[in-house]
Amino acid sequence: MGDTITPGDERQKRWGDADERAALATDIVAAAVLRGRFTLRSGAVSDYYIDKYRFTTQPKLLVRITDALLPHVPADTQRIAGTVLGAVPLAVALSLRTGLPSVLVRADAKAYGTAKSVEGELAAGERVLLIEDVVTSGGAAISAREALLDAGATVNGILAVIDRQEGGAERLAAADVPFLALFTRTELGLGGA
Repeated sequence: MGDTITPGDERQKRWGDADERAALATDIVAAAVLRGRFTLRSGAVSDYYIDKYRFTTQPKLLVRITDALLPHVPADTQRIAGTVLGAVPLAVALSLRTGLPSVLVRADAKAYGTAKSVEGELAAGERVLLIEDVVTSGGAAISAREALLDAGATVNGILAVIDRQEGGAERLAAADVPFLALFTRTELGLGGA
């Protein structure tokens, strides 16, 4: 695990094998990028869609993504969090790989059961790394972070697989949230919005 989430050129250094990075990018695109006309969660319309379920439900690809995320987990992380539903496989896989416990963050608390938006055991003050699959506007990540803060956690960063480069990174930076994505839209060879 790393010391902190480090964006920019440091990401390249921590990756290790450039060929494996390129192969992983190619495999994610082949597995998960759909072409057509799609309305995104943010409301934006796009000529491509990254179907995260297509890369989080393939065991071999999920293991490779998890291994790529691992060096970016800050050393002070005490718990991994994943947003329901898309980032749950990523958070659980990273939890298994690191030995750190995990929690799941719902968009809205359920009206039954524990009626909480953060599911799983979470102690006040714990340092939590939030895992995201695809970041577009950053809205879901910010909402999940707020839910974790409301539950008493300290969020030490947000780590995503893909940044669509549609304002999410900037919005997270404006909120003073350390953020890193393994790949950007540009790095995956995806153009347009």
